Amino acid sequence: MPVVVVESPAKAKTINKYLGSDYTVLASYGHIRDLPAKNGSVDPEQDFDMTWEIDTKSRPHVKAIADALKEDNALILATDPDREGEAISWHLEEALRKRRAIKKDTPVSRVVFNAITKAAVTEAMQNPRQIDQPLVDAYLARRALDYLVGFNLSPVLWRKLPGARSAGRVQSVCLRLIVEREAEIDAFNPREYWSVKSLLATPRGQEFEARLTVLGGEKLDKFSLENSTAAELAVQAIQSRDLAVARVEAKPASRNPSAPFMTSTLQQEASRKFGMGARHCMNAAQRLYEAGYITYMRTDGIDMAPEAVQGARDAITEFYGADYVPKEPRIYKNKAKNAQEAHECIRPTDMMRKPADLKVSEDDQRKLYDLIWKRTLACQMAGARMERTTVDIASSDKQVELRATGQVVLFDGFMRVYEEGRDDQVVDDDDKRLPQIMEGEAMAKRSVTPDQHFTQPPPRYTEATLVKRMEELGIGRPSTYASVITTIQDREYVRKEQNRLFPEEKGRIVTIFLVNFFRKYVGYEFTANLEEELDDVSAGERDYKNVLNRFWKDFSAAIAETSDLRISEVLDILDDALAPQLYPPREDGTDPRVCPKCGAGQLHLKTSRTGGFVGCGNYPECNYTRPISGEGAEGYEKVLGEDAGDEIHLKSGRFGPYVQRGEVTPENKKPPRSSLPKQGKEFLPGWGPNEITLEQAVTLLTLPREIGMHPEGGMISSNLGRFGPYIMHQLPDEEKPIYANLKETLDVFEIGMNRAVEMITEKRNNPGRGRRAAAKALRELGEHPEAGGPVNIMDGRYGPYVKWEKVNATIPKEIDVKDVTMEQAVAWIAEKGGGKKKPAKKKAAPKKAAAKKTTAKKTTTKAATKKKTDG
Repeated sequence: MPVVVVESPAKAKTINKYLGSDYTVLASYGHIRDLPAKNGSVDPEQDFDMTWEIDTKSRPHVKAIADALKEDNALILATDPDREGEAISWHLEEALRKRRAIKKDTPVSRVVFNAITKAAVTEAMQNPRQIDQPLVDAYLARRALDYLVGFNLSPVLWRKLPGARSAGRVQSVCLRLIVEREAEIDAFNPREYWSVKSLLATPRGQEFEARLTVLGGEKLDKFSLENSTAAELAVQAIQSRDLAVARVEAKPASRNPSAPFMTSTLQQEASRKFGMGARHCMNAAQRLYEAGYITYMRTDGIDMAPEAVQGARDAITEFYGADYVPKEPRIYKNKAKNAQEAHECIRPTDMMRKPADLKVSEDDQRKLYDLIWKRTLACQMAGARMERTTVDIASSDKQVELRATGQVVLFDGFMRVYEEGRDDQVVDDDDKRLPQIMEGEAMAKRSVTPDQHFTQPPPRYTEATLVKRMEELGIGRPSTYASVITTIQDREYVRKEQNRLFPEEKGRIVTIFLVNFFRKYVGYEFTANLEEELDDVSAGERDYKNVLNRFWKDFSAAIAETSDLRISEVLDILDDALAPQLYPPREDGTDPRVCPKCGAGQLHLKTSRTGGFVGCGNYPECNYTRPISGEGAEGYEKVLGEDAGDEIHLKSGRFGPYVQRGEVTPENKKPPRSSLPKQGKEFLPGWGPNEITLEQAVTLLTLPREIGMHPEGGMISSNLGRFGPYIMHQLPDEEKPIYANLKETLDVFEIGMNRAVEMITEKRNNPGRGRRAAAKALRELGEHPEAGGPVNIMDGRYGPYVKWEKVNATIPKEIDVKDVTMEQAVAWIAEKGGGKKKPAKKKAAPKKAAAKKTTAKKTTTKAATKKKTDG
């Protein structure tokens, strides 16, 4: 019986079912060998000779394979069909030959399959091959490069930057992206602008919203209305004129589905829709692959096998009807060129297997399979057909013109199954539906509303947008994204909050060091070019040792130059390089390097085990410090007095002066703080940094102020935000809080309950442009007859639909909402896989241990303390 070796026991179990008793199937449990973490594991002086060591945990698995070969004199290497899988097979053969477990007459072959199904495994066994040496060479080159960079650069960081933990060929470039994005955010100056919208009504009483596009006969751009005065004048211009429809233009439009998933796009979509990190996503996908439910999940390919395309078309016909199947199959072609491109996209192995049919215990696997199944079917479905309508409403003198846009979906096509998520959700006016509007009709004005906005800095990366950016730049490969993003978080260079990636001070200082001393090696173009060279190696077009030799020649020289520098010299160089960022000019013209606390010492860049910071040169006499992000650079720093045993400080930050209770300590990383109040662009009289008193500071530190409980639940609070005073409230069932601006700054301390409820109600009934009003039921059909729970008809973006719990079912276009019955609704819900009674739990068999109960974590919703800045 031949011995078949795969990576994991789960994969071994699945394959064993297909091969039967004619084969012995064993698992290697991943990589069995690696370079030991010591000097000389890769020796550039000996033509990059590499010393490998079998991991302690792997020794029993290698022995088990060697023992099996004593009885079964044939070895079949069936590891994953990519570079890493090829490397594991190569390592296994090398290690077994060293043990002399493979004899001269032992046949050794390599088989690969893109999916763990009986057909795929059987076909692979009938078409064995030898190990692909170019793929192995590409692995060896990557592993050697990662070792040479990490093992030589990390000690430089340890010696020069206390607290820095490691550097890596791809990880450091990835970190640089996050740090540079944060620098863009730090340097961003928001710009105010206003928009004006009007709620209009047709002669038939149907309401819709239009935005002002022309004022005074001139077309408006984004910043035409710069302030509230300009916006109020625009409001008056609209209110003082009669409006009528000038033009109605309807154009056909279409949308085609996205390509099927490859590794990077799967990670991005899982992050957008489920908040899954890259590693979390890949772990769930791995288990689905090993169970035989999906094809191999590490791939750059987006093409589908012909039989898979036909399977998708058959499934679409079966589940959605022939109208949803295009005349010709959709063909998707790969853009990248490396050897891994031969793999298919990530797709279900059986298109007829619905997510509800999956036999898995973990909800994450089911959610991910549902995503893959829907995306795969959608990519072979007919496109959506729509009609986009643009309506221009103007005054007779042409001085004022408003525009409303909307669309009607004529045929939903692939959108019936799946729509790709967005990284940063923006409400699109084109998504709205418009009532019947005819040219020449007079429009009644229900309301005219000005909305204040501020330009926003570029958003911080999520794991999804970071993967997308790395892919665009050609940095790393699909198999590396998850581990790289995990590593920079494990190193405490980056933290993840609300799905966004923030650089820690430690990560900032490491990046600044590398950019100044090893700029070439954290360069985006250099890293991408090196990836292309490695792809050439995997394709057999380039010798991997030539790649290593060219890299090492320059890199070793850069290491040697930096090794001779003392820590103080490194910090002086970085201090000079960062001077514009660390010590910006002060408004009063004083020296920005003079310590704002003692007024005598000079500020310098310093490092500690927790990262870089700016500190006073008079330490320990003066203990002034601030982060390297520049907070406090403007020069405000004094103690106003004490309250309840805490020192109350006046400091200065990125958004101006603020007061703070106590100092930042390891135990209290975020002490209470509050900005000084402004009226417009000026400080409120008597509240400026040169006037504020201890009593005023203590009052500010009571913010956010709790005004009282809203009659419908939820606390109403007031606060000072980056752009002024506001009140905030969130109902228990609301996804996001409601914000309302206050006209007078001191109202945050004085506004009463009645006025606050009135303002919140008004804002909730007239949400700003950036907020979509909650969907309201068109009809309530009653309780679901089988599963319970209300069944309602809702008004959606693409027309009315039936809603039951989390299931949304489209109502066919030919059926009027008024005619929908409960029986029809239940049938549509069932088509979507919902509405079935949950089977009663079976009693545990006697003498079995009871399953452990999982305690659900309580989720607390923190009241937002910053003012909403768009609407």
